[in-house]
Amino acid sequence: MPAKLPLTIASDLLAWYDVHARQLPWRAPPGTPAPDPYRVWLSEVMLQQTQVATVIPYFEAFTRRWPDFRALAAVEDGELMAAWAGLGYYARARNLLACARVVANDYGGALPDTEEALRKLPGIGAYTAAAIAAIAFGRRAVVVDANVERVVARLAVLDTPLPAAKPEIAALTDGITPDDRAGDFAQAMMDLGATICTARAPRCMLCPVRGECAAFARGAPEQWPQKAPRRVKPQRYGTMFWIEAEGHVLLVRRPDKGMLGGMLALPTGPWEEAPPGLTDAPIEADWQIADTVVRHVFTHFALDCALAETRLDRQTDAVADGQWWPLREMDAAGLPTLFAKAVAKMEK
Repeated sequence: MPAKLPLTIASDLLAWYDVHARQLPWRAPPGTPAPDPYRVWLSEVMLQQTQVATVIPYFEAFTRRWPDFRALAAVEDGELMAAWAGLGYYARARNLLACARVVANDYGGALPDTEEALRKLPGIGAYTAAAIAAIAFGRRAVVVDANVERVVARLAVLDTPLPAAKPEIAALTDGITPDDRAGDFAQAMMDLGATICTARAPRCMLCPVRGECAAFARGAPEQWPQKAPRRVKPQRYGTMFWIEAEGHVLLVRRPDKGMLGGMLALPTGPWEEAPPGLTDAPIEADWQIADTVVRHVFTHFALDCALAETRLDRQTDAVADGQWWPLREMDAAGLPTLFAKAVAKMEK
């Protein structure tokens, strides 16, 4: 690993950012302080493992409905989870609400401004704390996301594969992070990775730091960063139960803890290594297995779900936490993507 990267990278990159910064609804213009730490915090939580284009409409909807920490802290859990539906990684939504309540109740509705204090809040890890401290409060912080990892690995031609290279990348990024405009620098690195130093077909001739990039000098920047072989995701199987009566479908609220916690969903049986059939069916009924499978890939496993369906003459209250939802309004239920896929198949 090189001892350090050229210090000119920061000035060259900031000059480029002043002209080419992406216009995003949570950002301040280059060279100006962030007007609202709440918006920075909200965007950073939403952007965890989620693309910018996906986040923008959610961010705009959330800030219209809940413009500050106190407003968000007052929302009911179910309403928040429904608004989050489709963004995935639902633990983020639970942590978002928990964090808003801590800030509203313990910090007077104002986000603390240091990495150390930020990391004590629900859902804020090392990366998010650094990003908020730098972008929202102008603190010098070393901000490293996947885009920054790719940029730095190419600048330094790091042969250590990810994720083992993370400490080296953090140290190199620290070496080029300026004391002033650390937030702009972090966002400039992110923009560079997102728009120019892309994983495939990087646009090197438009890059403001190509003269300082060892991977460009070698003529094959796509070779970096090196990555360890991916593990094959385990396969699991389950059954979702579609119970229809009087133009309504039975939904249940999933337990707060666990996968998709707190979300409205179709009733399900266990998710296991072999198809569970009708295990844990919510009621005794004349179940018919639909000729379709709902497939979904989570972070740690892939899931194939069968669809068991039955139709009743009248609605029943025999299922704990069950609620009957009008078929015509299923889009408003805020179902997680897995269950929204099932609804789409049943509506065909």
